[in-house]
Amino acid sequence: MFYITLVIVIYLIITAYLGYLGYSTTKNASDYLVAGRKQHPMIMAISYGATFISTSAIVGFGGAAAVFGMGLLWLTFLNIFVGIFIAFVLFGKRTRKMGHNLDAHTFPELLGKRFNSRFLQALASLVIFVGMPLYAGSVMIGGAQFICQTLSINYEVALLFFTAIVALYVVMGGLKGVMYTDAFQGTLMFIGMGILLYYTYSGLGGIVSAHKQLTAMAPLAIGAFGKGGHLGWTAMPVFGSALWSQLITTIVLGVGIGVLTQPQLVVRFMTVKSDRELNRAVLVGGIFILMMTGVAFIIGALSNVYFYNKPVIMPAPIVASAAAPAPASSAKAAPVKAVAKKAAVTAPAVPATPPPMISVKAAGGKVDNIIPLYINTYMPKWFPAIFMITLLAAAMSTLSSQFHTMGSAFGRDFCESGLGIRKVSTIFITRLGMGITILFSLFLAYYLPKFFESGSAIIAIGTSIFFALCASAFLPLYFGALYTKRITKAGAIAGLISGVTSSLFWLCFVHSKESVPLGLCKALFKVPTLAGTSNLQYVDALIICLPVSIIFTLLFSVFTKPPETALLDVCFKDIKK
Repeated sequence: MFYITLVIVIYLIITAYLGYLGYSTTKNASDYLVAGRKQHPMIMAISYGATFISTSAIVGFGGAAAVFGMGLLWLTFLNIFVGIFIAFVLFGKRTRKMGHNLDAHTFPELLGKRFNSRFLQALASLVIFVGMPLYAGSVMIGGAQFICQTLSINYEVALLFFTAIVALYVVMGGLKGVMYTDAFQGTLMFIGMGILLYYTYSGLGGIVSAHKQLTAMAPLAIGAFGKGGHLGWTAMPVFGSALWSQLITTIVLGVGIGVLTQPQLVVRFMTVKSDRELNRAVLVGGIFILMMTGVAFIIGALSNVYFYNKPVIMPAPIVASAAAPAPASSAKAAPVKAVAKKAAVTAPAVPATPPPMISVKAAGGKVDNIIPLYINTYMPKWFPAIFMITLLAAAMSTLSSQFHTMGSAFGRDFCESGLGIRKVSTIFITRLGMGITILFSLFLAYYLPKFFESGSAIIAIGTSIFFALCASAFLPLYFGALYTKRITKAGAIAGLISGVTSSLFWLCFVHSKESVPLGLCKALFKVPTLAGTSNLQYVDALIICLPVSIIFTLLFSVFTKPPETALLDVCFKDIKK
């Protein structure tokens, strides 16, 4: 415990110093909101990646890979191809240049000035202000729970301590402080995941041996998840099955495409001074995302081999549940629980020879526990401390950018531009906005676990909602703003409103991942989801609502007056066709 505490203290001291460095070099609004537009490409790329990757990506999706298998690597491919290459080359360069032309400092401000609409800017900022605290709150829950379990302290104390540390360097240092600390935290994440990958393959006899063993375990995967369409951890699920729908629409496409319109990531493009910096950042960003997501997904899938070859000695109820013939996802959950309860009375507390089991059963059916259990069980004794810092860095780097984005959206875009409050400085009102949104996120992080059985469900719901909401609301008008002069103000507003409303409807009444826990559909229509038992309940909101937003954007643009030529000349100045 002493060494773990010492490592955390050293880490926090370095983080605090970097935050102070950002504070000491912040002189004006441009420094505070877009880091002076002169950041080094490596700092920008690592900051982008560290903001993108949070504890949910490493632990949550890593655990999901233990269920879905190597098919999750399609998300890594999409993250690199769409989230890095497409984002930096096709979106980033035009975003940087148009942001300079319009003197835009935030994502909503870029959209508002491009379409000459303060209403659009204010509306976009409200979407961020209302939607992102749920996402930020979920990251805060994960970070606080991790700290309280590692250091054996109260959850509320861990939550306040964690939030205060992040809030301090974000509020004081602005985006410079955020990016400096992100670069440091991203470096730690990269090192931690590299060590994890090395020890995993070493323990399984090398890369080829490890994957052969995983392929040979296909019958176990089919036995546990075959009803959902599983064909093995090195094969894709059956096309159109429940598992295939969840893997492709919600995880791969939902997150892979949703990254393009994350406002905390878009603003990174405005922090460099030329396209050359963005070109140089592509390689760094691509390698970073490959190490973060690729390693997490590979480790998650391969953990099944570890748990099968070297079973963990678990309490009797978990062993009884794992040994039961019915899969965890089947409708026979109640009989399994009954068997487990009976076994707890008749069997010894710890079996002498634990039976082989796959990861999800070894973790007691809790997917978010798979990666921590694997690391604490099979990695060298010194590694959990390193991995703890890796997860802490992932959580803090994401959360700091969320705080900055929410604050700038509320202060700069809603209050200053939307409401016309201009008698106070931009930095002050942005800091005030950060304070309000931090308290709102803290409120959610404190109270939401009281209404749910576990924080893992909240993390998944918060992340899914915000990614789908941003893509459906912003992607059509964001792409149109950068690449065509024909999208009108009315088209942009119509696309934003239709994307938001259709997303909220789908999330609340159709997609079971959100509609069931929220309970709104059950209360109004007496059914958990309007999709019934069809696979439509597994289709992510982005798949349905993004086309809706595109249609409304195009239709309203066709039948309304084109933007003024003078505005377009300013927007597209020095931007190649």
